[in-house]
Amino acid sequence: MKILAFGWAGLLLTGTVLTSSAKAQPPMSREAALRAAVHPVSTLPEARAWLARVPVTRNFPPDFEAVLRGQASLYVIEMSTAPGCIACADLWGKLLTLRARYGWQVRTIDVQEAMLRSGRLGLPWIGNPVAWVRPITDPNRIVPVAIGTDHGVNLARNTYLAAKMLTGVRVAVGVRAMAKFTGIVSPAR
Repeated sequence: MKILAFGWAGLLLTGTVLTSSAKAQPPMSREAALRAAVHPVSTLPEARAWLARVPVTRNFPPDFEAVLRGQASLYVIEMSTAPGCIACADLWGKLLTLRARYGWQVRTIDVQEAMLRSGRLGLPWIGNPVAWVRPITDPNRIVPVAIGTDHGVNLARNTYLAAKMLTGVRVAVGVRAMAKFTGIVSPAR
């Protein structure tokens, strides 16, 4: 019985120590979390180094090509950009490839419009680039497909999911399936 009592006391003491050490650490601030998720790049090699860490989409639904080609006339991809932005140039090139392959329109928007869109969706504004899909006829229905640059296949998959969400797939299903945004952006100026 003494061993059992000591065992319970040891467990309680261990739990108390672990709990108090966890409480001793200050909670992570929103700013610290944001800094951990944002990767500013000033050169193309820096952008490539960050992209090398990003997982690449390998599995696609059977209707992937048909949806992207069939929905191209209904939607536009818009992105924010800035002069000298390496991540913007990288994303723009990949969006032009997507346009050539699937026929989607691609345009730029100004920083103020991008900040408004981010605010409407409760996303923090982290800088350029950000890419959005929206119906050509409705500027208020928007889905972000990239925050920072990304691999071309991830952008295509996110564009597919945005088209699905904008045509009725439950938003929660689409967001869960969407690739995590890389946060590879232009440094603040």
